[in-house]
Amino acid sequence: MVTIISGTNRPGSWTLKLAKYYQKRLHEKGLDAGLLSLEQLPPNLIETDLYGKRSQAFEPIQEIISNTEKFLFIIPEYNGSFPGVLKVFVDACSFPDSFYEKKAALTGLSSGKYGNIRGLDHFTGVCHYVHLHLMPLKIHIPNIKLEFDGNGDLFKKDTVEFTDEQMDKFIVF
Repeated sequence: MVTIISGTNRPGSWTLKLAKYYQKRLHEKGLDAGLLSLEQLPPNLIETDLYGKRSQAFEPIQEIISNTEKFLFIIPEYNGSFPGVLKVFVDACSFPDSFYEKKAALTGLSSGKYGNIRGLDHFTGVCHYVHLHLMPLKIHIPNIKLEFDGNGDLFKKDTVEFTDEQMDKFIVF
């Protein structure tokens, strides 16, 4: 099973828009991937699912994570790093089973000019700690608000080429 993680719980985010684009393009390339938005997390996750506790609300999410063999994380830049809710999500997942010896690709995005380079570096450290094998090709998409056409598709030639290359490599990773 393959799961795309939209790495923020911000409603109406560019991150979710990009995650849906990846899901659509991967399907066109012959790979069906599920999509988990962190908007789906229980609102009281910090109280109910950390430190070995498990709520009924988080059980279906944990099941998705447990059954996933390959992840594609779409991660926005928040304050020069990745969103805190993404770290809380990783912390809430069963350790070490959730990510141990599984595979992942990382894509960063930002409204600024660097495409979350630092945030992906920070999240790489978290991935290494949980023994998640990362695909070497990481994509950074800056100025995300200028990347989509009216149909919700990326349209700039370079961005389409880079994301397609990452997806092609992810499929065989």
